[in-house]
Amino acid sequence: QVQLVESGGGLVQAGGSLRLSCAASGSIFGINIMAWYRQAPGEQRGLVARITNGGTTNYADSVKGRFTISRDGAKNTVYLQMSSLRPEDTGVYYCNFKWNWGTVDSWGQGTQVTVSS
Repeated sequence: QVQLVESGGGLVQAGGSLRLSCAASGSIFGINIMAWYRQAPGEQRGLVARITNGGTTNYADSVKGRFTISRDGAKNTVYLQMSSLRPEDTGVYYCNFKWNWGTVDSWGQGTQVTVSS
């Protein structure tokens, strides 16, 4: 059974930084894409950033230049370095892996990020 475990969330003041991590355990293979999504209260879950197994990255416009996604393929781990945080970055952050060559979708349990003004 594959599990994704996130860590690194918390409370931070505007302008601060946080680093999220998401590690996969279990028999996971053929990972195509690792991604981070955010869900704010009353809103739908939306893509924040993603990285392919080839290293191509994509970001939501709202986080470009402030967030950086990276991966450690050997550890099946994805990171999200968040800088210059704003109150509107507040939400629950979920990691997502598309694996088995894109045929399986797995989600983490979510980690809360709160940015105070």
